[in-house]
Amino acid sequence: MTAEVVVVGAGPIGLATAALLHAAGIDVRIVDRGSEPSRYSKATTVHPRTLEVLQAVRAPGGSVADLMVAAGRKLPATHFGLLPQLLDYRGLDTEFPYVLMIPQAVTEGILAGHLAAQGIAVRRGAELCRLEQDADRVRLHLRSAGREETVVSRFVVGADGARSTVRRELGVGFPGTEPTLCGFVGDVELRRPPGEPHFWDAARGTLNVLPLPGGRYRVFGVEAADTGLTPAQVRARRDVPVDRAGLRASMTRIAGTDYGLGTVFWGSRNTDTTRHAERVRAGRVFLAGDAAHIHLPAGGQGLNVGVQDAANLAWKLAAEVRGWAPAHLRSGTASYEAERLPVARRLAANTLAQSAVAMTFSPANAELRRMLGEFIAHQGDTAAELTGWLSGLDVHYPAGPPPEGRRLPPLPLARGSLHDALRVHRFLLVGFGGRDVGDAALAGIDRTLVEPATTPGQWCGLAFGLVRPDGHLARGWPAECSTADIAAGVAHWTTATTQCRSAPPGNRDGSPGVLEA
Repeated sequence: MTAEVVVVGAGPIGLATAALLHAAGIDVRIVDRGSEPSRYSKATTVHPRTLEVLQAVRAPGGSVADLMVAAGRKLPATHFGLLPQLLDYRGLDTEFPYVLMIPQAVTEGILAGHLAAQGIAVRRGAELCRLEQDADRVRLHLRSAGREETVVSRFVVGADGARSTVRRELGVGFPGTEPTLCGFVGDVELRRPPGEPHFWDAARGTLNVLPLPGGRYRVFGVEAADTGLTPAQVRARRDVPVDRAGLRASMTRIAGTDYGLGTVFWGSRNTDTTRHAERVRAGRVFLAGDAAHIHLPAGGQGLNVGVQDAANLAWKLAAEVRGWAPAHLRSGTASYEAERLPVARRLAANTLAQSAVAMTFSPANAELRRMLGEFIAHQGDTAAELTGWLSGLDVHYPAGPPPEGRRLPPLPLARGSLHDALRVHRFLLVGFGGRDVGDAALAGIDRTLVEPATTPGQWCGLAFGLVRPDGHLARGWPAECSTADIAAGVAHWTTATTQCRSAPPGNRDGSPGVLEA
């Protein structure tokens, strides 16, 4: 088997990466050591930005995001640090102003189904044993059904989880903090679900209940006695299975009730181990998702940040495969590593902070929780900042002076919204307030105009904007700019230097141009 890109790992991050790469016209293959898809769902929470980037994975029946929304359950708010005062998503400037509760297995099924319809199947039961690379290609040595084979590709994406074989083969460090607590999680049936989702007690612990599609509930928490542990104690506690009797006992000890616990469909344990990779690119190999960062599952951020890793990587890797990636996309200030490692560091910081707020059981922390809860309840700057973190909508990259590097909202266009116009393999040139470049210097580049009636004047002081395939602003220009300025800015982002060009820039069909309406 040969391919332009091989993705190792068929969890949600690997599948999303493959789907985005395919949407960019890249020949992609997926291998996974598991013999069948997982039936269990570690992640159930999908935030707005994740749905936005999955809009780019389109099929005749709608985007992957559309299918997920149809299969999930919408909640208008979410928590920070298990505080009862919730962050309100209803006013966010997005097509998805809510938290979507959807089991990970369902998300994986939707992504795998989309890929299968495109003729891309997951090669299951194929375990990566060894990885080698040179200046031109990567060789993956796989073991499948007792036999070994070698797969050759131009690039590899390691999305194979916290114990990533790809990361180990690269020799990339994975520093961080050791675990100090061991919590529980289960998908269950409840006959008497609580009216409020979050219970916290300074002496006993925390118990949390969130509704899932199909009438099930996600129950999670930690007993106070299971905090402040040594790593060895955490490992021993983690090995105790989460069965119905044990879950009922923990729920009763914490909240004084099991809420009418019925069937336990799945149970597991989690810890606050927090690590991120020292690098997320080594030669022709990339790391994404849990292979690049792990943490306490606070706020449901793991799957979301991983899918957003995939969205940042896919168009840049597609540009490199096709030969039009400029140097700053491959290894410079706008590279995958330069933009996503800071996100991983911030993820580690905010989940550690949430661990302290949610899972330190003392009178002092009770007062801290009360104070933070009051800040959130005021719906001021604190609530807005935390909402931006969790929703993923405030992620921005240091491309230049603001608003460059920031995500654009779904501004209305003559046909649909700006997000509808985005494609994984192309940039988008927008004239804000109905302005047009209107010059032969940009002949052949499709231009999209924001409707003047709905967005009068300029956006953030700009008359024109070059929007990246992932929806972030690459470059903006004021009204007094020249066409030559715009043409130079477009070239900066879409033209490779001669020495790195391996193929002409183009679309899936080989035609020139990188912008599309």
